[in-house]
Amino acid sequence: MGVGLYRAHPGFRTRMDEVLGLWRAHGFDLRADWLAARTGPETDGPRTAQPLLFALDWAVGRTVLDAGVRPAALLGHSVGEVAAATLAGLFDLTDSVALMADRISQLDGTPPGGMLAVQASPDEVAPYTTDEVVVGAVNAPRQVLLAGPEEGLRTAQQKLRADGFTCRRARALNPFHSPVLTEAALRALPLLASVPVRRPRLVLHSAYEPGPLTYERARDPRFWALQPARPVLFGPALDLLLAEREVVLAEAGPGQGLTVLARRHPRVARGGSRAVGLLLARPGTPEAEREAFDRALAELSDAPAEPAADATAQASRPVRAGLQAGLTRLRPGTGAPVPADSE
Repeated sequence: MGVGLYRAHPGFRTRMDEVLGLWRAHGFDLRADWLAARTGPETDGPRTAQPLLFALDWAVGRTVLDAGVRPAALLGHSVGEVAAATLAGLFDLTDSVALMADRISQLDGTPPGGMLAVQASPDEVAPYTTDEVVVGAVNAPRQVLLAGPEEGLRTAQQKLRADGFTCRRARALNPFHSPVLTEAALRALPLLASVPVRRPRLVLHSAYEPGPLTYERARDPRFWALQPARPVLFGPALDLLLAEREVVLAEAGPGQGLTVLARRHPRVARGGSRAVGLLLARPGTPEAEREAFDRALAELSDAPAEPAADATAQASRPVRAGLQAGLTRLRPGTGAPVPADSE
């Protein structure tokens, strides 16, 4: 995803080369597999999927900022929250890549597991959860993901299907966003405690603790360390973001899974706010990907960066807000959001 834009957009290519170079310095040589669009167990694993998700999120978002667009707020999803924090200025890019590389190494060797997408509410899936199999993400009122060890997740899937629920396994190879990862996640604390956290230049919303992320909270290393073991509450976070004002939501990550979720939100579906994807839902030609990016960028450029002083007179002009992808993408041929193949 994004390879066509890489070939057609010099600015994006420069930013992608920048972040891929930093990953390579930490032993993650991602370029060849990404440009060749290789898939399989190795590319689905966290050592490839998570760095590429971060790289795409950051490079697309940075290209938008380079064009002079200033978002009113940023909201990340899973790995996308670290990318959003970097774009907002909390972390330096070099530090962010080092933190993500350390996170991945700490999680290496954790028990096998995965994630299960279920078309149900958190309350409906509660009877199927255990101490280890938990709700790992709430993406919408009836779009949740269970996370946990392999055996427990398989049992939950069998019971859910027997009771008539629609569910589907992601190709995630780790039980992301479940307490099973707590011990491993906390091993990232020493490096996190040593990294400078700057006051953000942009408003950052959190999908782990829905609402604007304060500078004081962002300076707590445990907040970042525990993210792989905590649930992603993207749906509630989006509710709060859309409740503030009318916005143009722009998804900066691969696919348009978050765009689809956002368009189903009542405040978007009724026509007040809008949602656009900066990348195509599926890989396209360089020309098609450049055209789609330029079209989305033009829509963002037409929206004011900050709420107007005369809120009544300007109520019909949505401001810009950014979405950083991380967990969902489109299921080919259906347009339905499902978990991505990584986290």
